[in-house]
Amino acid sequence: MESNIRHDTPILRRPGKFLLRVLTGFKRNQGLLLAGAVAYYTLLSVIPMLALILVGLSHFIEEQQLYNTILTNLKLVMPAHAERVAGQVWGFLARRQLVGVVGILVMLFFSSMAFTMLENAMAIIFSHRVRKHRRHFLISAIIPYAYIFLLGIGLLLVTVVAGALGALAAQHIILLGYDLSLAAPSRIALYFSGMFGMVMMLTSLYLVMPVGRIAFRYALAGGITATILWEIIRHILVWYYSTISLVNVIYGSLATAVVALLSIEIAVIILLLGAQVIAEFERRKSELPEEDTSGFDI
Repeated sequence: MESNIRHDTPILRRPGKFLLRVLTGFKRNQGLLLAGAVAYYTLLSVIPMLALILVGLSHFIEEQQLYNTILTNLKLVMPAHAERVAGQVWGFLARRQLVGVVGILVMLFFSSMAFTMLENAMAIIFSHRVRKHRRHFLISAIIPYAYIFLLGIGLLLVTVVAGALGALAAQHIILLGYDLSLAAPSRIALYFSGMFGMVMMLTSLYLVMPVGRIAFRYALAGGITATILWEIIRHILVWYYSTISLVNVIYGSLATAVVALLSIEIAVIILLLGAQVIAEFERRKSELPEEDTSGFDI
């Protein structure tokens, strides 16, 4: 404990220098290039992944309720065109009987590509770990599908919670003679439950994707920071796309894909910056040289 305090105190005293180290390391590891690659594969993965999850969960929960849950969560990642992406997922659900076993396997493969690319990006950022430890290829192969399964479970829980809060919103209580609606508290509870789910998902990514074991407090701090940053930027993007953006004018029918890719890339940049912060904490704690080689050299 005393060792952790000794290593963290200089960072708290000189946050500007530490931030410079983070940005320098992010640039050295080609963070923008990594974010673009992860965003591209995420865009390829998001519709088949959500479609498969929706098909699986439709056997347990009413389809319209699932659609509303997916739309709500997509708005947290793609604030401008979540309705169109959710519409594509809904269209697949209506035609799911046309997709055979081979089609399901192909969609499952494409669904896993985003997690595979994210693991590779994390390996570059945490290159100091990869030089010492190697992950078995079977574990790397299982991780994406395990995450797809866990996302399905998470979506099921969120749908159940949303349904319960929706039923609660229609209720009224009498307090000191005043008729109070529970609609506003239900919306607030639903919003914070979504934020909590995002924090837990990001924390799990910081814990699982890098090779080796990361301190939970670092992973949790990274998850909370990334969630707060993205929530701020998400509102800025909503304002920008609804007021001064010329994306629809310039790209026309391609605007949805462009905006979705841009939104995902910004989210991935925040995610990878959080990983770089954790990596720099570890480098400082282990007293690794500041002028370390790029993660591409591993």
